Order: sequence, then structure tokens, then C-alpha cells
Amino acid sequence: MNNTQINYAVQDAIEWSLMHGMAVKTAKDSARHCTFSFAPTLIGRERFELLKSIVPLMGKLIHGVSEDHGFLMDAIEPLCSGDVFFASLLELHQNIHSSTKPARRLPMLLMRTDFMDDAESGPKLIEFNGIAAGMGPFGQRAHELHHYLQYQWPAAFQSWSEADDLQMIPNHGIEHLARGIAGAATMVRSQSGEQGQPLFLMVVQPDESNVYDQHLLEEAIQKEGVKTVRRTFRQLYDQLTSGDNSRLLLEGLGGIDAIYLRAGYQHCDYVAHDLDGVRCCSELGKVRILIEQHRVAVNATISQQLATSKRVQMLLCDMNEEQLTRFGLTLAEAQRVKPFLGEMRPVDDQSAHWFAGQKTNDWVLKNQGEGGGHCVFDHHILPRLSSLRSEEYSAWSLMRRLHPRHRSHEALVVRNGEAQPVDNLISEIGMFTLHLDGHSLTSDMGYAGYLVRSKPATASEGGVHSGQGAVDSLACTRTPGNSCVSDALVR
Repeated sequence: MNNTQINYAVQDAIEWSLMHGMAVKTAKDSARHCTFSFAPTLIGRERFELLKSIVPLMGKLIHGVSEDHGFLMDAIEPLCSGDVFFASLLELHQNIHSSTKPARRLPMLLMRTDFMDDAESGPKLIEFNGIAAGMGPFGQRAHELHHYLQYQWPAAFQSWSEADDLQMIPNHGIEHLARGIAGAATMVRSQSGEQGQPLFLMVVQPDESNVYDQHLLEEAIQKEGVKTVRRTFRQLYDQLTSGDNSRLLLEGLGGIDAIYLRAGYQHCDYVAHDLDGVRCCSELGKVRILIEQHRVAVNATISQQLATSKRVQMLLCDMNEEQLTRFGLTLAEAQRVKPFLGEMRPVDDQSAHWFAGQKTNDWVLKNQGEGGGHCVFDHHILPRLSSLRSEEYSAWSLMRRLHPRHRSHEALVVRNGEAQPVDNLISEIGMFTLHLDGHSLTSDMGYAGYLVRSKPATASEGGVHSGQGAVDSLACTRTPGNSCVSDALVR
């Protein structure tokens, strides 16, 4: 393939990315394109349909966990001595569910379940994302970009594809998420007896870079007839009040019907230096308590945030099928879910000695943090285990490391305006689900789209914003007389 033609196609892809909002804010008046792969990753049709059928059960499981407050208390309490942030979250949870004022919120579980497809053992869970479960819109945009390149630059696209006859696997994440959220907001507004447009609130971090992904979802929600607004926790501290019939009121706009938290998963989201009591969550944490005391659809509730923690994930991985039925799964459903949960081990005073006899690349050490930078790999694991204090053990866990198949030949990754070949690209697949109080908010049992992030196999951090990851999409090879998967978007 002529390099000049490849360069033209790459530049066109960059311009398409910026034009369609697949971008990251770099300053008040500028942005750069999101890192992306030039062609999709290959997946078997049956494998994709299997994951798509499993994630609604994952949503059912996590909803059941999140509403089992006794289990959550027992699960999270051991963390409190070694993780101040989770101690503060558990305190908020207790305030909400031990108060004389009931929790009137409707739990809206917008979750992204991340998998890696191990070359030997198949797809396994990496983590649940229950708060700030973002980048669904970028997942759809990556699919649309690859579809565009396949049509507009077929020779260039083919030269970097894994197979000769690819069919893109549809991804309608923006529409499905927007439609589900709008449906929840409309229902809450109708039940309140109020007239006018439903009101959706996105809780955001001040001055964050990942705003275009958020705006793409907001725009789609607006098209469903719902008014959207953005506020930080600090703004909400001054602007939220209680109304009649357990309505939560936003200053100047009235009753709120649905809330989506894109903040609240780290200490800095709750810092307000101008308020008395700067201890984490002491003041701005009250905003979350206030929200949950009112009739509003919320993602994520404190319970959902605790239920999708690494600590709870470890406990679920250690349960057998019968034990998993505690959370609302049938035994048959638990038997389907269990093989995907993977292997995790708690950390204790014997872990360093035990790990010294293991292959270092067979395990990953994780704490409770969200986002990049919270995993320890390879030869760094043993020194970290050896340095942990006893009160920190419960905040960490060891997870069996997955080794997915990398692409069969070089892939092309476009980062900061430059295209670079990568000869060992591997992918992580995030599947979105959307439920309201345990009931599906989409036409497909709660499934709402996917996000693929690909990185070099040698890279430890696969985040698109903070690591070596690139947004990607999925494709399968055509079978004679059949499409890979239906491209229908059912209303």
C-alpha cells in the first residue's frame, strides 16, 4: 500500500475524529483527537453474542449486591483502616440507610463491565465500573470511524485489517444509553405529577479534559426531549433543596428526574476549601446523602459504588454458584456467570512469601482506586506486598493476570496526529448495561453498547486518557449467506 495514501487516510481520520467529537480537551480553547486504532479488532460472532448475553446477568448480580446492605457493610468495613476514602463512603452509606429519613432514590445502574479474552481460558472479568462509567459515546464513534474508513479508504483500511472480509459489529451505545436515561427521567417526572420537560443532571468534575464524551451523551438525551444540565458537587452544595413529594429541586430549574455521576470516585471530587470541615466527604458528601433521600433516578448510588469495588469483586470471585444466588440470580444464571468472574486472592501477612514462589507475570496487584495508575505489575509486586502494613491488607487484592491474543499482524494506532505501527496490540472489551431498580432500560435485556480499548501487550496502563490505550471497535469475518450480527436499532 502506498504510504502517501495511508497518510492521506490517517489525516482524514483525524479530521473525522475532531469533527465528530471524539476528542479530549487540552485547554480552554483547544482539543486534540482521541487516540484510536485505524482498523477494528477481530472477534468471533459467537464470542461477542456470548458476552452480550452475560452482561445483563452481571447487571442483575450487581443490583442485588447493591441492595444487600448487610453484605456491603460486612464487605467494606475491613477496608476502612487502610483506605480513608472507602471509610468515608461507608459512612455515607450508613447515614443514608440508617437514617429515619428513608432512601427514596431509584437506583439506575449504568454499568460498564470490562473483560479481557484470555488466549487459554477465554473471556474473564477485569472490573465492574458502576460510577463514572464513561466513554460509551467514544465506543460508538470508534465504530462509526472504522465504518467510514472502510467505505472511504478501502485499500488503506484493508491493509491494516486482520482479515480480508470484515463486517463491523454494530454499536449504538449513544442512542441506547440516551434513550434509557431519558425513559427513566420521563417516568420519574410522570410519577411526580409535574408538567414540562424532564430534567437530567450530570455531576461533573471542574475543568476536566474528558468533556466531549459527556457532551455527546447529553446531546443525545436532549434529542429525546429531556433538558440536561451540568454541575459540580460544590455547585450542588449551594443549589439543591427539598420540595414536596420527595422532589429534589435545583435552583432556578425545579425538580430533577435523573442524575448521572461522572464524579465522586476520588478524594479530590469532594474537596471544597471554602467550606468548614475539609475532611474528605464531610461537607460535599452531604450532597450525595441529600440526593438519595429524594425521588430521583440515580447512577451511581453509594451502594452501587461499593458493590462495584475491587473488594466486592474479589468476594464474588471466591463464591460458588449457590452462594451467588443470594443476590437474586437463579442457580442457572449463577452457573452462567461464574466462569467469567476469574480468580482473585486477598492480601494478608503471608502474601509476600506466597508470591515469591509465583511467576511474576501471572498476577496483578490492585488497590481500590478507579481509573489508571492503581495496578502493580511484574517485579514491582513483591516489594509492594512486603511494604504493606497489616491495616492496609484488605485494601489490596491479587488478580490472576490475563494474556489475550494479540492481533495477527501489525496494527496502526493514531496518537497526537501521528500514526505508529504496533505489532502486539491487545484489546479490553467493555460492555454497557442499563437498569432501573433491577429492570432493563433497553430493548436488549439491558445491553446498551460496547467500548473497546486496545494497547500494546507490553504496556501496563491501557487508559485512553492516561495510558497507552486507543479507542477501537469490533468486527467479525462474514460467513457465507450471513451477517455477523444484526445492525437493527430497536426503539
